[in-house]
Amino acid sequence: MSSHLLINPSTTVRFSGSIFNVRSLLYYNNTSSYSYLTKPPHIFIPANLSPKRPYARAFSSVRASSSSAAMTGQTDAVSVVSDATMDAVQRRLMFDDECILVDEKDRVVGHENKYNCHLMEKIESLNLLHRAFSVFLFNSKYELLLQQRSATKVTFPLVWTNTCCSHPLYRESELIDEDALGVRNAAQRKLLDELGIPAEDVPVDQFTPLGRILYKAPSDGKWGEHELDYLLFIVRDVNVNPNPDEVADIKYVNREELKELLRKADAGEGGLKLSPWFRLVVDNFLFKWWNHVEKGTLKEVIDMKTIHKLI
Repeated sequence: MSSHLLINPSTTVRFSGSIFNVRSLLYYNNTSSYSYLTKPPHIFIPANLSPKRPYARAFSSVRASSSSAAMTGQTDAVSVVSDATMDAVQRRLMFDDECILVDEKDRVVGHENKYNCHLMEKIESLNLLHRAFSVFLFNSKYELLLQQRSATKVTFPLVWTNTCCSHPLYRESELIDEDALGVRNAAQRKLLDELGIPAEDVPVDQFTPLGRILYKAPSDGKWGEHELDYLLFIVRDVNVNPNPDEVADIKYVNREELKELLRKADAGEGGLKLSPWFRLVVDNFLFKWWNHVEKGTLKEVIDMKTIHKLI
């Protein structure tokens, strides 16, 4: 009889230093296709299944003496943990979202959940690098829309940053490399998720990918970023309805107003902070590119061949 482990699918599990949500584990079935083992309220993991994820393989040999012992998470191989202070929405995104892992030449090498991709321990020990994007949205007056990240964000809470910063996910529509279409699809999705901007206000073909940067930045010691970031510019007048789970505040700024924000951030006035990726773009590219936004000549500065290492 096959051994199995009885465990709640919403449980957060630590195994060999990796933390993941059981509901998101993928296993091979006998036809070599993927199947989710997510029957509520518990999951039975038969020993004869071959897990897709290397760090999950020990599940096939775990023997729990009883379901009650397994539910406490106290076995030789597995311990159940929780991030008690993490916001419920952010926790769900951390474990459900699968980021695209790339090498330093932006070639896809795999995928990993958002949680592991943002743990500095994993970033440093496994050199996890994931694909990301940063949207810079200007209105018809050529003012740049900024957002302040919500207080519940796991990385860089309450910092001011560009219009939208997120990740394409490991899904067909967001893995399309041609003309950065996958990244542009993801940007449209996240502008709706974070800022309530309808898709029709930001057509995918209106994003201009200008370049890519590679950077690493710790947030609070535990969390951080290591991203290959696509910089997307768009000029549109849009309807904005921010999602409070993602965004604390928004503002449009002209160049002089942004320079004043930079001065305040440098001086530490009012606790104002800017995200590290935004500051890198500001210091290296933004004001030069802003001139081209106003002139309607952005295509002149497109450089998608170079990956600028700003670590």
